Amino acid sequence: MVKFWFLGIFVFIMLVSGFFGFKKTKTVDDFILGGRKVGPWLSAFAYGTTYFSAVLFIGYAGKVGFSFGLPALWIAFGNAVIGSFLAWKILAKPTRHMTQQLNARTMPEFLAKRYDFPLYKPLAALIIFIFLVPYSASVYMGLSYLFEAVFGLPYLFALLLMAGLTAIYLLLGGYFAVALTDFIQGTIMLLGVFLMVGYLVNTPEVGGISSVAFKLSQINPDFTSLWGGQGFSSLMFLMLLTSFGSWGLPQMVQKFYAIRDEKAITPATWVSTIFALVIAGGAYFTGALTPLFFKSLPVDPATGKPTPDLLVPQLIAQHLPEWVAALILLLVLSASMSTLSSLVLVSSSAVAVDLLGDTGLLKDKSGRQILVLRILTIVFIAFSVVIALLKPAIILSLMAISWGAVAGSFLAPYFFGLFFRRANAVGALAGTFTGLLTVVTLAVKHGFDAKVLPVAGVYGIFLPFVIVPLVSLLVPLKESKTVKLLFEE
Repeated sequence: MVKFWFLGIFVFIMLVSGFFGFKKTKTVDDFILGGRKVGPWLSAFAYGTTYFSAVLFIGYAGKVGFSFGLPALWIAFGNAVIGSFLAWKILAKPTRHMTQQLNARTMPEFLAKRYDFPLYKPLAALIIFIFLVPYSASVYMGLSYLFEAVFGLPYLFALLLMAGLTAIYLLLGGYFAVALTDFIQGTIMLLGVFLMVGYLVNTPEVGGISSVAFKLSQINPDFTSLWGGQGFSSLMFLMLLTSFGSWGLPQMVQKFYAIRDEKAITPATWVSTIFALVIAGGAYFTGALTPLFFKSLPVDPATGKPTPDLLVPQLIAQHLPEWVAALILLLVLSASMSTLSSLVLVSSSAVAVDLLGDTGLLKDKSGRQILVLRILTIVFIAFSVVIALLKPAIILSLMAISWGAVAGSFLAPYFFGLFFRRANAVGALAGTFTGLLTVVTLAVKHGFDAKVLPVAGVYGIFLPFVIVPLVSLLVPLKESKTVKLLFEE
C-alpha cells in the first residue's frame, strides 16, 4: 500500500509544478527556454536528470552490468567527466553567448542562422522529430517494465499512465515546469540511488560491499578486471556513445541556452558533474551486481524471449523491501519523466518553431505557436507510445540508434559553428549527412544488432569531425555578416 501512497504524492507534485509553470508561460521563449532565466542549480539538475532515465537504470545498467560486471563503471566515469564536466566547461559559455547573439532558441535555429542557410532549419527539425521518437519509446518501455514488476500493473496500463502524466504537466508548464520538477526529481534520484545500493549490497546474495569483487570474480574473472577482459572495446564504444553523444543532443544543449548568466555556469558545472558521478555510478554498480542474482536472462512473458530489460525491475521487486522498491520506482520515474519532458519539448518545438514558425500560419503569432507546441507534444508522445507497445528492439538498441543518429547529425556542425570561423554551410551539411547516413547504413546493414549499434553511433559522431572542417576548407564560401559579427566581438 505504501508504494501507491508514494506514487500518489509524486503525481500530485508533478501536477502542481505544471500549474505553476503554466502561470509563468506567456511566450514561446518561456515555453521552450524558461525565458533564459534559469539558475545554476536548476540548470545543473535539469541537465543531469535529462541525461539519465529509465534507459540507464533499466536498459543500460542491466544489460551492461550483466555482461561486464564492475568494468561497467568505466561508463559512469566517462559520463561524469566527458558527458558532464567537459561538456559544461567547453560548450556552455560559447553556446549561451552565441545563441543570444543569434536569438536562436533551438538547435535547428542555431544551425540555420550560424551557417546562414535557412533550409538547415527544417532539415534539422525533421531529424530531431524522427530520431528522438525511438529514444522516448525506450524510456517508456523501461518505465513500464518497472511498473509491471513492482506494482503488478499490466504493461499497457503502466505505459498509458506514464504517457498521460508526461503530457499533462508538460502541456501546462513548458520549460518552467520541466526545470522545477527536474530539481525535485533530481533530489529523489540521489536519495534513491543511495538506498538502492545500500540495501542491495547487504542482501545475502552479495554479503556486503567487501564481498562484491570476490563473488563476481568467482562467476567470471573479467567481471573484476580493470579493463573488462575481452569485451573492453565494446565497453569503450558504449562509454564514448553515451559521453560524447550528449554533447550533440538538442535536449542537452538546450540547458546551456536557458541558463541565467555566465556566472551561473561554474557552479552548474560542478553540480552536474557530481550528480552524474553519483547517479551513473550507482546505476552501473547495481547493474554489475545482477550476475549475483541471475544465472540467465529473465523471460518477457509478453514475447516469451529472454531480455536484459527485466534484470533490474525484477532485482528491485524481488530483493528490496516494499518501501525501498517504491522509492526506487520513484527514482527511475523521476529520471524518466524529466528526460521525457525534455525530449518532447525539443521535438515539438522542432516542428512548431523550426518547421512551421516561419510560415504565414504561425509567424509572429506567439499564442498560436504555443497552442501548436502543445498539440505536437501529444503527437510526439503518441508516436512514442506506439513504438513502446510494438517493442521492436531492446531498450539499449533503441537508445543507441537515436543518440547515434541525432548526435552524429549535429555535434560536429554545432561544435565547429562555435569555435571554427571558417566552418561554412557546405561543410556543416556534409557533416550532418555523413553522421546520419553512417549510423543508419551500419544499423540497417547489421540488422540493428545491439552489439553493432553503439559502434555505428560512435563512427557517426566522430567522422563528421573530419568532414566539416575539411569540406569547409575545400569549398570556401564568402563569409557572411553574421559570422563576422560573431567572431570579431
